[in-house]
Parts: sequence; C-alpha cells; structure tokens
Amino acid sequence: MGNIFLFSLIVGLASALVLIPISKNKKASKKEGTQPQLKTILIGTVILLVPAVLAFYYISNLDRNFTSLWVLMILVTAAGALFATGKERMIKTVLFIGSLIVGAYFLTAFLFNADDKYEHAKMEEKVEIEAFDEKETPASVPPQFARNKMKKAFGQVPNTSYYELGNLQIQKVNGEYVYIAPVEFSGFFKWWNGDKTPGYFTLSATDSSANPKFIKEDMVYTPSAYFNKNIERHIRMQYPNHIFYGDAQLEVNDEGKPYYIRTYGEFVSARNGFTVKGIVLVNPKNGDTKSYTLADAPEFIDGAVSPEAVSLQNSYFGNYVQGFWNSKFGKSDVKLPSDEGTEANVSPIFDENGDMYYFTDFTSPKEGVDSMLGYSLTNSRTGEATYYTGNLEESYMDSRGALDIIEKKFIEKKWDGEMPVLYNFYGEASWLTPVLDSNGFLQNYFIVSAANPEISAYGNTPNDAIKKYKTALQRGGSTVDGSSDAEEKQISGTVVRVYKEKSGDYTIVSFLLDNKKSYIVSSENTPLAIYLKEGDKVNVHYMATGEAFLPVKEMVIEGLE
Repeated sequence: MGNIFLFSLIVGLASALVLIPISKNKKASKKEGTQPQLKTILIGTVILLVPAVLAFYYISNLDRNFTSLWVLMILVTAAGALFATGKERMIKTVLFIGSLIVGAYFLTAFLFNADDKYEHAKMEEKVEIEAFDEKETPASVPPQFARNKMKKAFGQVPNTSYYELGNLQIQKVNGEYVYIAPVEFSGFFKWWNGDKTPGYFTLSATDSSANPKFIKEDMVYTPSAYFNKNIERHIRMQYPNHIFYGDAQLEVNDEGKPYYIRTYGEFVSARNGFTVKGIVLVNPKNGDTKSYTLADAPEFIDGAVSPEAVSLQNSYFGNYVQGFWNSKFGKSDVKLPSDEGTEANVSPIFDENGDMYYFTDFTSPKEGVDSMLGYSLTNSRTGEATYYTGNLEESYMDSRGALDIIEKKFIEKKWDGEMPVLYNFYGEASWLTPVLDSNGFLQNYFIVSAANPEISAYGNTPNDAIKKYKTALQRGGSTVDGSSDAEEKQISGTVVRVYKEKSGDYTIVSFLLDNKKSYIVSSENTPLAIYLKEGDKVNVHYMATGEAFLPVKEMVIEGLE
C-alpha cells in the first residue's frame, strides 16, 4: 500500500500548490497581522485532496503513471488560474493552456495513431491452413454446453450456497484439452464469511460424454474477492505502473496447481491503443506474484495473450489498413473481424502440436454480405498472427453464414450453432460447428463447405461428422486430399468384400482387399467403381490417412481398363 499513499501524497501536494493563490494569501496575512495562513490552507487542501486521489485510484485500479492525471491537471490548473491574481495568474494560465494541449493530444490520439496500430497488428499472410489430421479429435465441445454440465455438477462443491461458477476457458493440461472454470464467491457477504474459494472444475474439451471433475485447491486471491484480496487489485498493488488489458484468467499447471495470470503491455501512443509485452502470474493461495515477458512465460501457460488483446489487434488489422478516416468513410480494403467467437469475439483452438491459437474470420463491412474476406490465427503465447486469404478463386462463406445454414437446417427443432471454426478437411475449407438445443445441450456436430455450402454433413461426434463429410465431398465431386501428413500410396490386390450404397446421383463403394484393409471410393470420381465385385483384381491409389476406410483417389479394375 505504500506506493499508492506516496503517489496520492505527491499528487495532493502538487495540486494544492497550483490551487492555492499564494500571493493573495501572503498579502491577506500581512494586513491582518496574524500568523501566516498559507501553511494552514496548504495543509488543509492536501488533507482533502490526498484521500480523494487515493480513493479514486484504489477503486478504479487505474495505472499510477503521471500521464493518467491529465484530466485532474486540467481541472486543477483551471481553478488555480481562476483564483490567482497578477503574475501568479499569468503563470497558472500558462500551465492551464499547457494542460489543455496535453489533454487535446490524449483525446485526439486515436485520429493520428491508426497507422501505428496497424503496424503493430500487421500479420504474415498465407493462402490456406494445413489440412486437418483426421486421426486427431478437434477440441470442439462448445463452452455453453461445458458450462451447463459444470453447473449440474456443482453439488460437488462444499458449502455450495456460498459460490457460483466463474469464467470458463480452454487449455491443455497433461496433453489433454480441457475446460477450466474456477469456483467464485456469489457476493460480498459470502466472501466475508468464506474468505477463500475451494477450487475449480475441469472438463474434457474433446469428449462431450465426459463428466466434470471438481479439483480442491484453496484460493484466497480471486476475481470475486474484495478489497486487497481481489486478484486485479492485488496485481495492481504489486505493479502500479503496468498497463493491463483483459481480465485475469485461471491457468492450471500439469500438477493441477492453479495460477491467475493477467496480460500487460504498453500504449501505442498517448495512452491510446495497446500492444502486449508479457504477463503477471499470481499464486492465488498466498498472493505471490511474478512478472514475465511473453518469451519467458512458464510452459504451462496457454493463454499468455488475453483474448481481449487479440480481439483488439484484429480490429486494428482489419480497420486501419488505410488509416482512421478510411475506416469510417471510404472503407477501402476494410475487413471486419467476426463477433461469433467464444471469448471476447475470438475462439481458442489447438493445432496438431498442441499449441493454442485464437481464430477469427473477417467479413465485408457492407451490410447483408456473408462472404468471408479471410481469417486469422494468433498464437496465444507469442501473439504472432497469420492472416489467411483463402483460395482467391473461390468465395468463402463467413461464420455468420454457417450459423444461418444451421438455423435453417434445424428450424423445426429450434437448434442453433455455437463456436464455428474453419478447418481444412480433405483440402476443402470447411466450417465445423457444434449444434445445441434451446436448453444449451449438445445435439450434434455440423460441417459445411465454406466454398460450396450445398455440401454438408453432421454426426454425433466431430470424427463421425468428418467421416460423413468425406462422403458428402466425394458425392459432390470434390477431390479428397486427406490429412496434413497423409501421403499418397499405391497398392494392387484382390477384392474380398464389396458394399455399395446409393447416395444421391452417385454410388459410394466400400471394399476390402486381401491385405485386410478397407477402402472407399465414389462413382462421381471413378464411374467404373459401380461394377466392382468380389474377386476383382484392382490397382488402387489412395491416401494413407490412418482411417478405417482409406479414401481412394484413383482405381483401375483389371479387365475394365
């Protein structure tokens, strides 16, 4: 607390010296022949100002840099110039004019630093993300569904009436993708009586049938605590000059020990804009804090860059490509980041290496257009971002368009999509979206092609939906390119079993070779496949995806060449 007292004392004393008309009080004291009044007035003014400044900064948690005083500086210098006389008034008038110039600089900075913001947010550009490895399971359990399950398991918490479920976030713990949600106090008096929260919930982010687990870990410094036990105030007391952006988030290490982190950085210019520099990490049990740069953050931290900061950077990148005024009027080359994300308008996803990224798609500022202009992935530990233009020869549907298709598909059941994320399935840019009923319970997973919305499929699990989507792609005439690490292979053999299924205008042929492996092919791509029968000798070019039914790219039936 020492720092805030000293800061308030310095501000109070400086303000008092500007406010009090020194020359006028000296003349009054000489005329009256009394003890000098200046010292008394000065002390009285300081006594009034210091508690007011201290209360403001304590309650607001504002950074205690002197640039944060610019509004107070204008008010104090204006009052000081008004009360003063003679040369003192001239001096304080100059101070007032100077404070107005500083205030105008701070107020109008957003008009002039748009180019700097864009440069800070500029992304590397690529065409398309790598194809998804279908042997993996995407972290696609929607947060609303996860939250509902945790609430239903709240009976595991001791003294349940004291608490409520805190903010949900996804991360990797011991190689598994899980949702983490702290137990928080449900009000001031509950905090007063409880003093500490009992732990947090964890739930699989890939298995919708999994049940939440309550982990007992006492936490004293939390977002729902009050006074100096409030986590954000505790961090501010330890780092009074840091510039923070985004809420404090709970992160759990591989041993299950919880920590709160908060992202800090610096203004782009004049207390406007934000760029990320690092995190402050807090042990919620004893309050121990430590600051790290992004490069030095502990390995178990997945979300070192807050989703709020990523969303802000996306806004800079999309809006300020040609400056501030263009973002308001001409809007040339402007692309608006989507607001369909699950955390501050972005959606956390994981790549094949287990690294977390924030996904956002960008759309046109023109109303009524659901065409996607591109999408971005921002590394949640480093803040490095890549913008993907997509195949420029095709027009991609944005996330809002994917949600509209789901709404129309299940209009009678009143089901809606949540958390649409763009993947590259078999070489096709595709939206994967969990579908929930009106009560927030998961019903299925829906996949639709971003370039060809008429191609879609849904299943009970993400992998089930992916398999059905592959069939839909083959039926629709698309080329199935396989996963990111699948290589094309060739094999000759004898057909042992054949199964044919009519799908629209085409036939899906599944067959088993004498090497005990199964393959699948569409008559759309290989018309002669409809004549395939047991005992035929075939030469097959397929993708080694590791799936139960390997996708065939080309097939020659001996005798039917």
